[in-house]
Amino acid sequence: MIDLQSFTNLASAPLGAFAAKPTTLTEGQCEASAKLWTSPDGRTSIGVWECTPGRFTADRSKTAEYCHIISGSATVSNQDGSGVRNIGPGDLLVLPLGWMGEWVIHTQMRKLYVLSAGPDA
Repeated sequence: MIDLQSFTNLASAPLGAFAAKPTTLTEGQCEASAKLWTSPDGRTSIGVWECTPGRFTADRSKTAEYCHIISGSATVSNQDGSGVRNIGPGDLLVLPLGWMGEWVIHTQMRKLYVLSAGPDA
């Protein structure tokens, strides 16, 4: 039997401790997250992530990411500066497998994320 799972009130779901963002370009930028679900094969995971204002790089060369923005605002762009998108609450951002770029968090952001590993991950 498949066990159905649901998660409520993601805007206030508890997260782990805030820690330094490893790929930040802004001193003092911090992030926190909580994994909600992982597929049995480990290739898909869902969670909640929050980050303080600042700028950081992102690499989706091994996993695609789907982001539903819960709160906050940011600008996301491709590594070459093209494809600029402003995102905020209610938006869905798709970062396809192979995408690399940069985020600028304007106001502290919380998102629901879905990571989907590529075939060679």
